[in-house]
Amino acid sequence: MKELHLVIVSPEKLVYEGKVSQATFPGSAGKFQVMADHAPIISTLSAGEVKYVAGQETQSLQIKGGFVEVKENQISVCVEL
Repeated sequence: MKELHLVIVSPEKLVYEGKVSQATFPGSAGKFQVMADHAPIISTLSAGEVKYVAGQETQSLQIKGGFVEVKENQISVCVEL
């Protein structure tokens, strides 16, 4: 299975960096999921839960807001915790 490289940062710290098979975000227009070879997108994020699958484990993170950019199997996320 193809993987994505996910980087999540907050103003205070690096929250996560690594390979994931999918990620789900609380977009301002609704929840959306990103998998390998997703079309490029930039979206603002609302308060809610970011989920990502790394290996066999699903991780989650509560955020207050932020933004995400997806491009060429790279996901860059800046969030306020």
